[in-house]
Amino acid sequence: MKFVQLQSRGGNYLVVASNVAYLRMAENGQTTVGIIGGGQLLVVGSMQEVAEQLLAGVAG
Repeated sequence: MKFVQLQSRGGNYLVVASNVAYLRMAENGQTTVGIIGGGQLLVVGSMQEVAEQLLAGVAG
């Protein structure tokens, strides 16, 4: 199980990279991260930046 730290304007999250279901573009340079069996997280960064963080977490 690989955890990836994602930054949010309200605090940071540790997310299990393999539990991410989707990424959706949000407002103000943020991305919504959908979690399998859970809710959504609003994190800082574009979809591409967040995807790179998640892929690096899975590969690393």
